[in-house]
Amino acid sequence: MSDHAADPATEDFVTHRNLLFTVAYEMLGSAADAEDVLQETWLRWVKVDLGQVRDRRAYLVRITTRQALNRLRTMTRRRESYVGPWLPEPLLTSPDVAEDVELAENMSMALMLVLETLAPTERAVFVLREVFDVGYGEIAAAVGKSPAAVRQIAHRARRHVDARRPREAVSQSETRAVLESFRRALDTGDLQGLLDVLAPDVVMVGDGGGLKQAALRPVTGAEKVARYIIGGTGRVPNTVTVDQTMVNGNPALLMRLDGELDGVLAVSVEGARITGLYYVRNPEKLTRVESETPLTLR
Repeated sequence: MSDHAADPATEDFVTHRNLLFTVAYEMLGSAADAEDVLQETWLRWVKVDLGQVRDRRAYLVRITTRQALNRLRTMTRRRESYVGPWLPEPLLTSPDVAEDVELAENMSMALMLVLETLAPTERAVFVLREVFDVGYGEIAAAVGKSPAAVRQIAHRARRHVDARRPREAVSQSETRAVLESFRRALDTGDLQGLLDVLAPDVVMVGDGGGLKQAALRPVTGAEKVARYIIGGTGRVPNTVTVDQTMVNGNPALLMRLDGELDGVLAVSVEGARITGLYYVRNPEKLTRVESETPLTLR
């Protein structure tokens, strides 16, 4: 595409590429599928008569949304055969993503998991309205519904998400401090140290995708989660190293065995305690944690 830098269609696409990727990723939870959606968007965009397009950014978002919706429906069927719980693909993000509080909250593993509980059209409407602040008329054009229907869907989706999203926003520094306490307890095999940092009703979700060992259903409760973690690390003969990083705009941990990446651990925190642990071990989902992925809401 870079060979045609002077071409207006290419310039528009490149200008808004990070936004389009963010829209597709927020709808799909998969960077690989989001990239495929961008390719499909590009193939459609180059056939558009730009003279007929009033707002090119809005038009590109509309194409991306339609392609992402099509893919989301096929992914929903695909996930029925997925081994164990499915978690979003973690993305290594730059510090400026973390500084954008709204972006970091919307990209968090905890919220992305809540979005998984929405039907495809509900998810598209919620993402466009609540995350990207797109107007109802434009959303209606993207999802093939009337503006009145879109308003109803948005209201229903918002209510659904609000009932399930984390109750309080926690600062990045608080999350980092909690993660550091968790890491110290992990390093020393300190069961009580883990119990001190886990909320009583903490839930741990592991995603091995059938390619790496992971719990086939969520583990619930501080005692069970702590013993599961200590038991798991105790059985590993390798050297385990744990480093803090930024995933989806939020502090997270990179877990390595003998220097090889084993997984990414994201968390949700409330009241200085971990309420959710999300451990992605599926190697097919770990390709985006070595180099940063640019994300934007604008």
